[in-house]
Amino acid sequence: MSDRVVMTAEAQKALQDELEQLETVARKEIAERIKTAREWGDLKENSEYHDAKNDQAHLETKILRIREQLLNADVREVTTSTDVVGFGSKVEVEDAKSGKTLSYTLVSPSEAAPAEGKLSMDSPVGKALSGAKVGETVKLETPRGVKELKIVAIG
Repeated sequence: MSDRVVMTAEAQKALQDELEQLETVARKEIAERIKTAREWGDLKENSEYHDAKNDQAHLETKILRIREQLLNADVREVTTSTDVVGFGSKVEVEDAKSGKTLSYTLVSPSEAAPAEGKLSMDSPVGKALSGAKVGETVKLETPRGVKELKIVAIG
């Protein structure tokens, strides 16, 4: 993975903190589990040993992925404009069809968490909202047809 990973400084810090925890606390815990399981003898039929080794492999893979993300991090400033939607903007929109008000924060693909209202700038909604201004209505194609969202506020 040599592609740049766009993220906020906040996301970079969160990844650094997670990496530190994995490299120190989690590694020690798994090493201790492996050591204890080895002391029980026969490794062929020692499920605790095999489980711990499997967990160790998953941990090391996760550590490598995070290191790679940090190595390829393209840290971007969050847009502070309340006039135009951009990276990091908190946007309140109104669904033209239902009248329902929704709130989104536009983030990088690596930070996206739709259930938390964090949408990727690369998502269809993110692309439609990007560059829009308060009062404008954006249209986007969805599997269920065209969706119209009116920009109510940008924070």
